[in-house]
Amino acid sequence: MKWKKLGKIFDPRDHNLASNCFAFAKSPQAIIFDDFVRIYFSAAQRDEKNKLLSHVMYVDFDKEFKNILKISDKEVIPLGEMGCFDEHGIFPLNVYKENNRILAYSTGWNRKVSVSADASIGFAQSFDNGETFEKYGNGPIVTSSLNEPFLVGDAFVSKFNDTYHMWYIYGLRWINDADTNNSERVYKITYADSKDGINWNRNSKCIISDVIDENECQALPTVIFYENKYHMFFSYRDAIGFRTNKNNGYRTGYAYSKDLKNWTRDDSKVGIELSKEGWDSEMMCYPFVFHCDEKVYMLYNGNEFGKNGFGLALLEN
Repeated sequence: MKWKKLGKIFDPRDHNLASNCFAFAKSPQAIIFDDFVRIYFSAAQRDEKNKLLSHVMYVDFDKEFKNILKISDKEVIPLGEMGCFDEHGIFPLNVYKENNRILAYSTGWNRKVSVSADASIGFAQSFDNGETFEKYGNGPIVTSSLNEPFLVGDAFVSKFNDTYHMWYIYGLRWINDADTNNSERVYKITYADSKDGINWNRNSKCIISDVIDENECQALPTVIFYENKYHMFFSYRDAIGFRTNKNNGYRTGYAYSKDLKNWTRDDSKVGIELSKEGWDSEMMCYPFVFHCDEKVYMLYNGNEFGKNGFGLALLEN
């Protein structure tokens, strides 16, 4: 595969975002309509204790991705109530259009005491073309379990052959960073399937091999069917030093499959790398790959985990 970078197409600093959000446009994820493309993202707000909260919003582009048509004037899904799994943020929000509704799989975050945060996957639906989403309930549909003890999130859902398929992450362990004395998480990509999109059969197995070491962190899988194969793109990084050393930061991985369950990793075929300079020269993360008018595109974040927006790439071959 070979991708042509089209540049950064959205910078939150150029707009007055709702909910007093001041930065970040994390994990851009798109839905295609007849005459525009809606891209959801998570932006950051500071609460009264100066802690970050993540809110989901959208921006509408024309189908050439040249002009912004609209930006949501409020968050599209509310944060959870006190004590709920999504009390402190939703990041990301994966969306899937099905007939007259849009399904949304949220990663809800809540703060912890011994470690920084935990996460679970929630479910919501929209019946107004994604302007707003109604939660299925106050709790998650996929959360920690016997073999997936914490940090369950980053769901990507698609439907093939009348079955819903979900690729997501779960935490394996927390390790100590000797330089900072912080606890850092290790998480891997796994898989589940469902007949109704709500009740999921989970295998709790790491399905993507490591290329760094056993503490490699894998995040945000996205899957498309293209030229008789399934293709997965995802983010991966070192568990330690990723915030200060660009060699340890997020980059883009690639794997392929014939059956959606067994994956062969081959990052040499990913076809996209860090730029030599600019907004995506230190980090590339949170890819989302999608079809639009017979073309294949990738949305992704750059330096500082998407603090200054997201860009677009076009598959050339």
